[in-house]
Amino acid sequence: MPSPASRTDDGNANETLSCDPDMGDILREFGALRDTFGAMETRLKESETQILELKNKEKTNVIFSAATGGGGNYIGPFNTDITLIYRTVITNIGGAYSPFTGVFVAPVAGVYYFTIFFHAGLTHGTNLLLYKNNQLMLTTSDHGSTSDTADNGGNAVFLQLKQGDQVYVLMTENSYVWGTDHHTTFSGFLVTEM
Repeated sequence: MPSPASRTDDGNANETLSCDPDMGDILREFGALRDTFGAMETRLKESETQILELKNKEKTNVIFSAATGGGGNYIGPFNTDITLIYRTVITNIGGAYSPFTGVFVAPVAGVYYFTIFFHAGLTHGTNLLLYKNNQLMLTTSDHGSTSDTADNGGNAVFLQLKQGDQVYVLMTENSYVWGTDHHTTFSGFLVTEM
């Protein structure tokens, strides 16, 4: 066994250390464990970030359904196009539909599904147009008739919207719809965020 310290020619102490062969192995294993731990820590942080993103997506729930309701039996006919206001809110999760303006405003970018249905009849026709911002997306209509006293119509569409886009239903001039008993509805929901 070598001596722990010996003197050199210049008088300084020269220390000689011996290392047990098992200690070198332990130090190498410790270094490998440190590397593995660092990689696991990185993966954990990435997983936590993904979990937070998924939780945030789950929080965005947008579902609404509203009916014309209120007032007399009919809404219209008017001598100009109007935004049809569905005043009776059945569901409005996320608060994106306004029963005061009749306008849905997208709270997040994504793909949404919208439906419109109406009940009408008699001599006046019905023409409802669904708009995204100021662009026509779909229509549903029925002609006036003296022999057909009850008519129903509807349509549906998937729309890709940006946050803040507006969706609404326009009723054209000289059209009318049944205004009571939840016959005329406007509904929509967020399918997926983008």
